[in-house]
Amino acid sequence: MQYKWVALTVTTVGTLMAGIDTRIVIVGLPTIAAQLGANVVEVIWVSQAYLLASTIGLLLIGRVTDVIGRVKIYNIGFVIFTIGSALASLSFSPYELIGARIVQGVGSAMLITNSAAILTDATPRNELGTILGINQIAFRVGSIAGLTLSGIIITLASWRALFYINIPIGIFGTVWAHMRLKEISTKDPAKKMDWIGFFLFSVGLTLVLLAITFFTFGLGFVTVAGPLAAVGVALMLIFVSVENKKATPLLDLGLFKIRSFAAGNLAQLFNALAWSGVILMLSFYLQVVRGYTPLITGLSLLPLDGAFIVFGPISGRLSDKYGSRLLSTIGLGVSSAGFFTLSTITNSTDFLTFALILALLGAGNGMFVSPNISSIMGPVPPNRRGIAAAFRTTTFNIGLTASSGVAVLLMTIIIPFSVLSPLIQGLPTVAIAKDSFLAGFKLAVFVLACLNSVALIPSALRGPRIHPGSTIMIDKAADDAVTTE
Repeated sequence: MQYKWVALTVTTVGTLMAGIDTRIVIVGLPTIAAQLGANVVEVIWVSQAYLLASTIGLLLIGRVTDVIGRVKIYNIGFVIFTIGSALASLSFSPYELIGARIVQGVGSAMLITNSAAILTDATPRNELGTILGINQIAFRVGSIAGLTLSGIIITLASWRALFYINIPIGIFGTVWAHMRLKEISTKDPAKKMDWIGFFLFSVGLTLVLLAITFFTFGLGFVTVAGPLAAVGVALMLIFVSVENKKATPLLDLGLFKIRSFAAGNLAQLFNALAWSGVILMLSFYLQVVRGYTPLITGLSLLPLDGAFIVFGPISGRLSDKYGSRLLSTIGLGVSSAGFFTLSTITNSTDFLTFALILALLGAGNGMFVSPNISSIMGPVPPNRRGIAAAFRTTTFNIGLTASSGVAVLLMTIIIPFSVLSPLIQGLPTVAIAKDSFLAGFKLAVFVLACLNSVALIPSALRGPRIHPGSTIMIDKAADDAVTTE
């Protein structure tokens, strides 16, 4: 078997597991809130902590993999993820569960960052879109399994069992990766680590996300959220300034001279800002407004990911032939149409219409994702693929992490935090509260639809198509990135 297929099968296990845990708690959040006595912010952070931890560590992990190799870090990631899953299943308070999710997030960062980099190392450029597309399908299959299994597991067992399933998968993945993967990456000879950059980035990002959380509490917390946001943004700006002057930076800003890398990451950021919040609110909408059980909620979301699975590999393969710009941009346009349509639903919207809207969303995102990743990773020099993959995942996770907080913040414009929390916990409320929830849901979806539409601009401006088998333009961009260091 060619090594590209070996790498694909092994990394797909890690991608599948990470995909499962990205969403497995979403359908179960109302149940977790009720059983652990968590308010809406605490239960949101059960989801956000996972993404935040994986985001903060990504750039450091990407730099470490460029120095010591991708396979070793990938294997360690499996072990850490499995330990985090075991700890989550033993949690007895919201804060214990949040802490366990942080451990899971660190392991996830090691898996996701190195999956794309390992595949890029092992795959010819004219097949990269197809291979990455298949790998991303595994992530979506994991997402589907997470949504559906969540409902089944909670119905048959308890929310703790949501994390049991990771333990055997993690043990198998660790052993298989150790046996099958080999190190073929080009290591970066400059072995210095940028700890100052890591501190500035991680603290700055954490403060910004905490600020979004405090904003959701209401106007009384603006005096806390405002300074947190200001300091966080300032630290992020200082991070950029410091990285420009470093000989061995945490983030090689020279990569942004590659047009498709810069444009693809910007498009991905706006797309991610829209997606996570919508998925979270859809779970709440189906259980709070429509009164669905966790099982029916998970099944009801299948059209979204089912459409992604159908269109994802088709788009990836077509992008290898026709280029990334057209397919990615069309995909964003289709998903934006789905977002805007979703923002018009009412209490009387029938399920068939609702399912078609979800399928439109999934089809559009499926068309966008794999060509966009190929556009980002393809032109990157071999010795920079670890940090490039890490930054790509970082921008994606920043969008996902911030999206949930932004969605709740937008909803609290219509429905106060003090009313929203009892609704999520399933406590008795007046009927008008559900009407307010739906109004807040529609406002949030409309704003997130606008953010997804902004991604059309960088996607369309990512540069001309590179013909299959041609490496002149790619190599020139790569050389430009190296010479700017």
